Amino acid sequence: MSNKEYNFGKIEKKWQDFWESNGLFRVDNECDKDKFYCLVMFPYPSGTLHVGHGRNYIIGDVVSRYKIMKGFKVLSPIGWDAFGLPAENAAIANSIHPSIHTRNNISKMKVQLERWGVGYDWDREVTSCEPDYYKWTQWIFLKLFESKLAYKKKAAVNWCPSCATVLANEQVVDDLCERCDTRVEQKDLEQWFFSISDYAQRLLDDLETLDGWPEKVKTMQANWIGRSEGAKINFKLEGTDETIPCFTTRPDTIFGVTFMSLAPEHPIIKELINGTEYEKPVSGFVDRVRGQSTIERTSEGTVKEGIFTGRYVINPVNDEKVPLWVSNYALMEYGTGAVMAVPAHDQRDFEFARKYDLPIKIVIQPSNNETTLRPEDMEEAYVEDGVQVNSSQFDGIPNREAIPKIINFFEEKGIGERNINYRLRDWLISRQRYWGAPIPIIYCESCGAVPVPENDLPVLLPDHVEFKPHGRSPLDDVDEFVNATCPKCGSSAKRETDTMDTFVDSSWYYLRYLSSKDNTQAFDSEDVNKWLPVDQYIGGIEHAILHLLYSRFITKVFFDLKLTNFNEPFRNLFTQGMIVKDGAKMSKSKGNVVNPDLITEKYGADTQRLYTLFIAPPQRDAEWNDRGVIGSYRFLNRLWNNITEFEGHFKNVPDTEIKRDLFSEKSKELYRHINITIKKVTEDIEKSWSFNTAIAAVMELLNMVVDFSTGLKDKEFNDETDINDLNVLRLSLESIVKVLAPFVPHICEELWEILGHKPGIFSVPWPAYDEDAIAADQVEMVIQINGKVRSKLVVPSEINEDDLKSLVMNDQKIIENLDGRKIIKTIVVPRKLVNLVVR
Repeated sequence: MSNKEYNFGKIEKKWQDFWESNGLFRVDNECDKDKFYCLVMFPYPSGTLHVGHGRNYIIGDVVSRYKIMKGFKVLSPIGWDAFGLPAENAAIANSIHPSIHTRNNISKMKVQLERWGVGYDWDREVTSCEPDYYKWTQWIFLKLFESKLAYKKKAAVNWCPSCATVLANEQVVDDLCERCDTRVEQKDLEQWFFSISDYAQRLLDDLETLDGWPEKVKTMQANWIGRSEGAKINFKLEGTDETIPCFTTRPDTIFGVTFMSLAPEHPIIKELINGTEYEKPVSGFVDRVRGQSTIERTSEGTVKEGIFTGRYVINPVNDEKVPLWVSNYALMEYGTGAVMAVPAHDQRDFEFARKYDLPIKIVIQPSNNETTLRPEDMEEAYVEDGVQVNSSQFDGIPNREAIPKIINFFEEKGIGERNINYRLRDWLISRQRYWGAPIPIIYCESCGAVPVPENDLPVLLPDHVEFKPHGRSPLDDVDEFVNATCPKCGSSAKRETDTMDTFVDSSWYYLRYLSSKDNTQAFDSEDVNKWLPVDQYIGGIEHAILHLLYSRFITKVFFDLKLTNFNEPFRNLFTQGMIVKDGAKMSKSKGNVVNPDLITEKYGADTQRLYTLFIAPPQRDAEWNDRGVIGSYRFLNRLWNNITEFEGHFKNVPDTEIKRDLFSEKSKELYRHINITIKKVTEDIEKSWSFNTAIAAVMELLNMVVDFSTGLKDKEFNDETDINDLNVLRLSLESIVKVLAPFVPHICEELWEILGHKPGIFSVPWPAYDEDAIAADQVEMVIQINGKVRSKLVVPSEINEDDLKSLVMNDQKIIENLDGRKIIKTIVVPRKLVNLVVR
């Protein structure tokens, strides 16, 4: 009997030093064997990490270590998304420079990551606020500027009065600033944009190639891009040669237009009302409505309101004069900002027309001849399909058939054309803040906007800045930064004082890891073409639109510039769920943050890792329970004790080949379960990321091992059968240690050495399983949802119904296909199928 104690503190430090000194996670760029690029989204250095943050990095570490044992050359780098508003706000609040605040936080978080035993190639570390990184972010801006994909224009932008800066559309959530939850206002400013809308169709089409992405994320991106097919029609402004274009998905209703609505942000409004009796009331209405949120303006319950401009447009299909209004429900973000209003066939237009006593003209009647609509009888708009009426030569045609004919008519008459509209708007990158990459543009009175020459990069941030939350960039007040010389003519000039949105920094960092110390180029094309796309990307669902869409866009730009040979940055994507406490997201304000440092001090990093992975399927949200931590700690101690108890026997009894003809019933069953467990853990990692059920399978195997080992404790091992049994026990414990190594690496390294092996379990191949030992005792079961096959599972033939249902509910394909629907009934046909009846 061994009296070795599980001293996790000593063990974990020992093996962390071993991995570092032996370069376990250091790789060169040569791919002499199968490569695997495993990447977790690089963290923002906010201060200290809590256990919820840890889930992301621990999951990534499991994948990296597993792939190393599978024989891959694994690239696992890390860096810091270090620019951003929180650091600048901290500077204002605490009188500390953002660079000091940021670097202090990086130091703290780096210690935490290392204590958890998550492995990275630290030689590749990047920090986006360092000049050697943002030099190349500025270079990317110049590349887009050269390609006419970066431009400046005056536009209505989202303004956060609390943060005193502009926000991209994607950074506004329910009309609130995603950072501080302040209501966002509209403001007209000169801003820099990237032309992501030029790539809208490619970004949409290429979602189909991303087989390794969750359907939910692809759907979110598709909805954000928002493709609509229809027509753009030009309405002539009465008394002028000007036209106001209007996009519609319902050209079949063009003959029913009785007024036009402009968004309050529409740039033509000032011109329409200038010097007229309508100028003051319309301007007042516009200012008031622009202060309202988009949700307020567009929700179903909101009262539709507007004001007449005193002007008219001409309907090009029938020359009818149509009054031009400004309304609260018309949005500049959709179409052209002008809405051809058809009250008879659009509910918003109907409510507006009823309120302001505007005409209602029916142009589509129900196709059954039993009902004839009359404007005076209508209580709501008729939005169903039907037959064209009051539509000139298109009368009598089913409206869906009429749509292409009417668009052809527009094109023949030169009054409109087929058009595809996208919800996606160009990426607003200007920020009126200090702590970001300066935009490399110089303004010259003679030459205009001039890009900074590449050999003059980086444009450095000045160190001495006064931080005032006044809505202008702090850089405006730094003369030595602002005053510059025009690179073209040599005249005195002014430097751009806006900095770039931090999403520009994070849109390309996965490329920089391949050349993090290269001062001559952003990345080496040959190296990135070898290693990318990233084989496995891991991060939160909250980045489904912003970061992932921007990264896809930048990758496509590089592809078009022939800097890379791949069109998408991330081959596979995994989005982990959130860890919550007391039913809520962890936050200091709620007082429910769990400090991982306290757990690692009391129970060890492996305990924290094990519980984090065991708590729930990693793609689901999970409730943190302190008692569960203790359970994980007990399991590790149980494993430790079982191995150290037999350490002397394993040293003294030769490790001979297992002989099946010497199996007892118990040893045969244990051997079978060794192979079942190896297969289960392998498939749970490879196919479904069900780390929790993989760990559960190992726990079940350990229960069998403990039971089996009880009968061997007092043996002398002189008998051939006893020796064979001991070697089955040895195999079971070695197998447990190997399959647990990616999950709890420190204790497994130590136990591997105690089992008599050379140090370095990650140089040992992942264990294979014996199909013959388990084949006869397993069946393949079909899993259906409402009678349609959605997955298949290989399970033990005698599995009980509860365990079977648990496996089904943890299957990734089933999770995705359920998509939150309620299970009404579960039908189990033993050894054949499971059918989930849902609604």
